Amino acid sequence: MAKTRIIVALSGASGIVYGIRLLEAARELGLETDLIMTDLAARMIGIETSLEPDQVNALATRVHDSFDFTSPLASGGIRHQGMVVIPCSMKTVAGIACGFSDNLLLRAADCTLKERRPLVLVPRETPLSAIHLRNMLTLAEAGAVILPACPGFYHRPRNIQGLVDHVVGKVFDILGIEHQLYRKWREGETT
Repeated sequence: MAKTRIIVALSGASGIVYGIRLLEAARELGLETDLIMTDLAARMIGIETSLEPDQVNALATRVHDSFDFTSPLASGGIRHQGMVVIPCSMKTVAGIACGFSDNLLLRAADCTLKERRPLVLVPRETPLSAIHLRNMLTLAEAGAVILPACPGFYHRPRNIQGLVDHVVGKVFDILGIEHQLYRKWREGETT
């Protein structure tokens, strides 16, 4: 039986820790990951973490250059459970919404949408302009799931890691992947 395969794309928005944690958790769960990292995402790793881009690349099963249009991810024929753009910059949202596939991340997202596979976008921007909202509405109408990096608190996170894990767990929920990243809400439960 083939392993579950997901495409993970890191764009140049703040919140790169979400994408790194998704890669770590995917590895812990035994998932295959195809990573696309934009140049600005690589810079964000240095700005927001103590890691190097190569350390993040090492978390993935396969790494694809963000300008390699010969990558299998540039084809709709590749089989995968879904694609996640985490974090997702507003530039990336706009590019996907307009079908402007000038890099592999945008092309893979376009293929994911046209093949009717799950596309999860995790924007990390605030406040949102009317342009941002229109672009996200266009994508939601096209079948993408817009999952803002807005962690819940019902699971009583004890630290930032608990907040990050909640968002990553929500991504796995959308993709139908079982995990233990946060305690799920239970009907009738009170604190």
